[in-house]
Amino acid sequence: MENTELETLLAQEKELVLSRFNDSDAWALGSWMVETARERNLPIAIDIVRHGHRLFHYSFDGASPDNEQWIKRKAALVDRVGHSSFYVGRELASSGKTIEESKLISERDFAPHGGAFPLIIKNVGPVGHVAVSGLPQEQDHALVVEALRAHVARGE
Repeated sequence: MENTELETLLAQEKELVLSRFNDSDAWALGSWMVETARERNLPIAIDIVRHGHRLFHYSFDGASPDNEQWIKRKAALVDRVGHSSFYVGRELASSGKTIEESKLISERDFAPHGGAFPLIIKNVGPVGHVAVSGLPQEQDHALVVEALRAHVARGE
């Protein structure tokens, strides 16, 4: 079962490759996420970064400074390894290893929990991340995947 889950998570990364990602794309993606979260009354924080430059950030009522710290740690992991934070967390669970044992990095600074996903550009690779915090990790991850799928479907 774990291998199927890991394969599914890797397939999402292959599926959600973008042809480009500029400032306008960040605004469109972030705005879609804000509207969707507002409709669903989700108490989340959203963060979109390209090449270390924060292009979009929003925090709803109900989100807390802790969500900002979760985003920071999950995004740091994505930026370090180029995979979704949920994938890394599930991979670690499957192997029975800690992040310290597997990646030689501290969980204090890098969070292997769902909610951060790499922005991957075709023929370039990972250039940043989209991150959400405020829901259970599976739901954080699912919201980011849903947002990126909608973004790709709009041709952006």
